[in-house]
Amino acid sequence: MDRSTFQKIEKYMLSCMEDSAHDAEHIYRVLSNAVVIAREETGVDYDILICACLLHDIGRPDQIRNPSLCHAAVGSEKAYQFLLGNGFDSAFATAVRDCIRTHRFRKNDQPESLEAKILFDADKLDVVGAVGIARTLVYKGTVTEPLYTRRPDGGISDGAGEEPHSFFQEYHRKLNKLYDRFFTAAGHRLAQDRRAAAQDFYNALYSEVTALDEEGKRALNEILQ
Repeated sequence: MDRSTFQKIEKYMLSCMEDSAHDAEHIYRVLSNAVVIAREETGVDYDILICACLLHDIGRPDQIRNPSLCHAAVGSEKAYQFLLGNGFDSAFATAVRDCIRTHRFRKNDQPESLEAKILFDADKLDVVGAVGIARTLVYKGTVTEPLYTRRPDGGISDGAGEEPHSFFQEYHRKLNKLYDRFFTAAGHRLAQDRRAAAQDFYNALYSEVTALDEEGKRALNEILQ
């Protein structure tokens, strides 16, 4: 891929970025993750990989406006039409579409090509570790979800059960389950390197808010008696 082609695709990507948790910097981090992972693989089609990385989240604005939509499905079709409309051949556009369609964290519709697996891992690396925690908090604020919810007994829930959406719930539902879901050896290794940062943050935050909640209740009860 030459630089002018890269810039054409990049320009289209930039026109689609509206979500602060899935902004252009997220795209560039995913692209960096991808090319780092790809160095340890053989037979990578870098044109397909780079294009798929740049365009993988262009469906995000559609999903934000209509949560019933899947940004991976919408984005894959938008990318396909964009590429066909800009002179790329059908086989290339189809390969990129398949990468984007399967990059989302879910059990069905798994990535099949090497480029799709690298994109999946590169995108998930931006959800683990310190960056993943920060992005999740930004996203939760965007969709007005809280840090945590309370159990029926009034205590702060750790997020491990079935409960309303919150940061703690997202940590247990998704963030802490990603580490064994990588397809490439490099992706898995890099994820493990970042795991402790996310775990330490969650544990520290949970300990801090629960300790304050318990001490605050005791102090308030003494005042109100």
